[in-house]
Amino acid sequence: MKHWITHVTALAFVGIGYVFNEPYTLNIGLFSLSGSVTNDLAIYMLFEKIPGLYGSGVIPEQFEEFKEGIYDLVMTQFFNQQNLSRFFDEQSSDVMHFDDMIEAVDISRSFDAFVEVILNSQFGSMINMVGGAKVLETFRDPFSQKLRSEMKEIANSESFQGAVKDKMRASINSEAMHEKVSYIIQTRLNELTPQMVKKIVEDIIRKHLGWLVVWGGVFGGLIGLIATGISKYVV
Repeated sequence: MKHWITHVTALAFVGIGYVFNEPYTLNIGLFSLSGSVTNDLAIYMLFEKIPGLYGSGVIPEQFEEFKEGIYDLVMTQFFNQQNLSRFFDEQSSDVMHFDDMIEAVDISRSFDAFVEVILNSQFGSMINMVGGAKVLETFRDPFSQKLRSEMKEIANSESFQGAVKDKMRASINSEAMHEKVSYIIQTRLNELTPQMVKKIVEDIIRKHLGWLVVWGGVFGGLIGLIATGISKYVV
């Protein structure tokens, strides 16, 4: 919108200067229109290929280099091993909680395995004499509660917490982790098309470079004013 307002304003100066034979107004309009149009054309040429104009359409034509630039930026500045380690250290400074995970664990299988071991041991015959597995079944709930309690105590211990964090830190610092991150980013970038790249950059650049057209018109008008003054003075 800004560029069209600038073009129309410059054309209005041209029209007024021509109709009323005002050289200052005419030249201000002509120079202003020249500055705004050339800047607008330069921005347009970034995204669109114009036959006969070398260098136009540079962004979609060079989109492979653009993707490589994004990849290098993301991997070297954001997802390098140092940043991954720092992010993990910041996130793992507090105690890691496993209680919910332990509560979700199916302890029944552990009790069934416990019963099987007892019945297959040298005490199996003795247990079978007093009811066998049915007698042991009464211990299922107390066994489950006790086992969960022990698991939570182990999970919240400093030694276990430290071991888990060390293992995760080693995993993050490993080359394999870096390669996984690299693969994910590279896969996503490979999904980009020249038109998608063009759209991404164009949305950013046109929003902010619209003022180049405005200032091209303003400075062009000033140059026209100065040039007209100088020409009259010289004459």
